[in-house]
Amino acid sequence: MRLLTFNALIRGDVRARLRALAEILRESDFDVVCLQEVMYRSHANLLRRGFAHSACAGSVVLKGGLVLLSRRPIKRWRFVRFPMTGPVRPEFLMRKGALVAEIDELVIVNTHLSANRDDDWSPDNRYALVERAELDVLARLLAGIDKDRPLVVTGDLNLPRDASALADFRTAAGLADAMAGDRRPTYRPTPQWPHPPAFDHLLVRGGITAHADLVLCDEVTLPGGRRVYLSDHYGVAADIRPRDEFGFSPWTDGPPRIP
Repeated sequence: MRLLTFNALIRGDVRARLRALAEILRESDFDVVCLQEVMYRSHANLLRRGFAHSACAGSVVLKGGLVLLSRRPIKRWRFVRFPMTGPVRPEFLMRKGALVAEIDELVIVNTHLSANRDDDWSPDNRYALVERAELDVLARLLAGIDKDRPLVVTGDLNLPRDASALADFRTAAGLADAMAGDRRPTYRPTPQWPHPPAFDHLLVRGGITAHADLVLCDEVTLPGGRRVYLSDHYGVAADIRPRDEFGFSPWTDGPPRIP
């Protein structure tokens, strides 16, 4: 299975960027696409071309800004909301949480944790405590899923790869990081923030492996010729395959194919 996770950015030329993203996705070979910061159902509708199945919660404004697109049937899905704790902030309007879907034998959790507005992931930081509380919700959710069942947790976790809260969550839930050791940022560097961390993650368990890489890193051309980035994040694309005792996968044959 080919899977993409991508924070599509809530502001700035949204519809034009989403139309450009929709064309890229339509021509890609992704089986499943997990998106964050898609705030309106009308925006989700722009992205569905080429994907027969989708999941998102909310009639007009989407809960959590989460959308899952799939070329394979979705057996069932549900949205689980995080508690609104910590400092009062506009982010509360997003009603953040996790979108849980079952596709074939695979369980996929698409999520977007609260941002750390202090850029301080030490254990006692006020936003770090919020993120730990949200990870606790995810941990309880995953505890109810058979540990032998193939599972992917992905999305914008708003935590650096080496954050202690994320490491504790991976250990408690038995998850492996598909990009462990990769030091590249997934938030696009800017002059104001030249060395951001990796916020977007793909974690797996249950007898599967994932070979992941960054995608959607370059500018695209909008109608009228203007060049823009699709988002302030990069995408993470992965080939996900079952792991047998020989490490052979019948699902894919070769490295990830980057659109």
